[in-house]
Amino acid sequence: MKTSIFDLFRIGIGPSSSHTVGPMRAARRFGAGLEETIGLKNVRRVQVELYGSLALTGVGHGTDKAILSGLSGQKPEEADPSSIDSLVHAIRAERSLAVLGRDAIEFDEPRDLLYHNDRVLPGHPNGMRFSAFDPNGALLMSEVYYSIGGGFIVKEGEPASTDSGSLPVPHPFSTGAELLEQAENKRLPVWQLMLENEAALRSEGEVRERIRLIWSVMDACIERGLRSDGVLPGGLNVRRRAPRLYAKIRNRSNTDPFGGMDWVNVFAMAVNEENAAGGRVVTAPTNGAAGLVPAVARYYRQFIPESSDEGLVRYFLTAGAIGILYKENASISGAEVGCQGEVGVACSMAAAGLAAALGATNEELEHAAEIGMEHHLGMTCDPIGGLVQIPCIERNAIGAVKAINSCRMAMHESGRHKVSLDQVIRTMYQTGLDMQSRYKETALAGLAVNVKEC
Repeated sequence: MKTSIFDLFRIGIGPSSSHTVGPMRAARRFGAGLEETIGLKNVRRVQVELYGSLALTGVGHGTDKAILSGLSGQKPEEADPSSIDSLVHAIRAERSLAVLGRDAIEFDEPRDLLYHNDRVLPGHPNGMRFSAFDPNGALLMSEVYYSIGGGFIVKEGEPASTDSGSLPVPHPFSTGAELLEQAENKRLPVWQLMLENEAALRSEGEVRERIRLIWSVMDACIERGLRSDGVLPGGLNVRRRAPRLYAKIRNRSNTDPFGGMDWVNVFAMAVNEENAAGGRVVTAPTNGAAGLVPAVARYYRQFIPESSDEGLVRYFLTAGAIGILYKENASISGAEVGCQGEVGVACSMAAAGLAAALGATNEELEHAAEIGMEHHLGMTCDPIGGLVQIPCIERNAIGAVKAINSCRMAMHESGRHKVSLDQVIRTMYQTGLDMQSRYKETALAGLAVNVKEC
């Protein structure tokens, strides 16, 4: 175990963890390094070059705004989504930005923010290069960063988190089989094992408080999405659907046999419409899949009679454990493995989490996680116009329903199942690597080219 659940569940802003949150973090880190090694007073201008998927869909995903905000010192977890547009507008109007909010340097966007649509850097499809120049145009410093999914970044030449050493936890694991073995040997449910692991990194009280905070941000995002009407930004003229569906179902009687699906749908769409609008969300494990885990959690809390706050703790600890397995053994980057690595992983996480919240055995929740991914295998990432809107918003709703069904199927089963979680994780990763790059968050194939932008 090299990853904490709080690395997966991180508060940030929309619309994309790979294209917005990651680049903002990289830009801020470059600015901080520039100040430390060169001194900002010696810098005349900074140039940023985007490659591969970041270049092809960067504007639709708000990468340009994220870069400018990050260089200005903004952090995704602290940035006010409502202030970013005015900050970016001022930078563009003045053709200068204050690095880390202090020393101003030149930044003329057509010259200093370049999109290399036909080039991919060797480390990852989401590559970016930052370069700083002195008043004479001489290069002072240049660094390459990769946004590898879920808001995680790697600087070229440094090891990725999955290459680093294991965390100092009492129950280490690196595969699903090892997770189950550890839990069986210690006679612990998976959620309790994860609680003890996380409590080795911080106090148990802090672990529970962080989970409470994550859920409160997710729940608040649902509430905003249920009540915020209008058209989503970006040019597709996609109208928010969650408020309209919410208005239809909130006073409906409980006799509708399909009513449960409507509620799951509306919770998921509410989050992802907020994400598409650049609002505050929690990566779970990415922004593009941010609606699925909270939708299932809200459904559990609101409609399951025996639900409890302690059940939510079990839910997030277990979902986090499953997410860690994907992060460390495969990928959660749509640019690397397609949407199966985003919505598919989120479905797998939520299915296992719900099973744990409902008191399932460790074997049942592992089975639920496996089912959740098995039926997302091969899913492409083909956003129309490079925007996290079509088909992303609906995919979260469909994925949330799949997660609940996966949980129920697993808990109704008895005996061993044929496909293990480890096998489906390997299959997902292999499928993603075999997938043509134009189907992986480039907007060069699939729905992105077969549906005309409105």
